[in-house]
Amino acid sequence: MSTRTQRKTLVERAIQAKARAYAPYSRFRVGAAVLAEDGTIVAGCNVENSSYSLTICAERNAVFQAASRGKTRLRAVAIASDDPGFLPPCGACRQVLSEFNPSMEVILTTVDGRTKVTSLDRLFPMPADLKKLARPRSIQKP
Repeated sequence: MSTRTQRKTLVERAIQAKARAYAPYSRFRVGAAVLAEDGTIVAGCNVENSSYSLTICAERNAVFQAASRGKTRLRAVAIASDDPGFLPPCGACRQVLSEFNPSMEVILTTVDGRTKVTSLDRLFPMPADLKKLARPRSIQKP
C-alpha cells in the first residue's frame, strides 16, 4: 500500500504525464505513474500512431520505462485521463501490470480530481502466468 502522500504524488505525476500525451488521432490523453518498491516514481503517457495497433497506452509506457531503469518491483499505479469517469487500465495493460505485481494498488482519477483506489487483483483476478512454464515438470509415461 502507498501512503497518502505517495498517492497524491503519483496522481500529480500521472496528470503531468497526461499533458505530454501524443494523441493526435483520438485526442484522448492518458497519463500514468508507477511507484516502485524503493519509492521511485516513473511516469508515462499514451503515444498514438497512425497505424493504430502500434499505439502504446500510458500504463505500459510507464511500466516499460520503469523496467528499463531496473525498477521491476512495483507497488502502485495512478491513471489520469480527460474522462469525467474513472478509467481503468485496458486488458493488455492489466496483463503487463500483473507481471510486476498482480496485487498492486490502482489509483483511478477523473478529470475533475476525484480518486478511487482499488487493486489490480480485483480488476484482473486471473492473469496469464507463463512463469509456471519455468517450473520443473515430472515426466509422465504414456
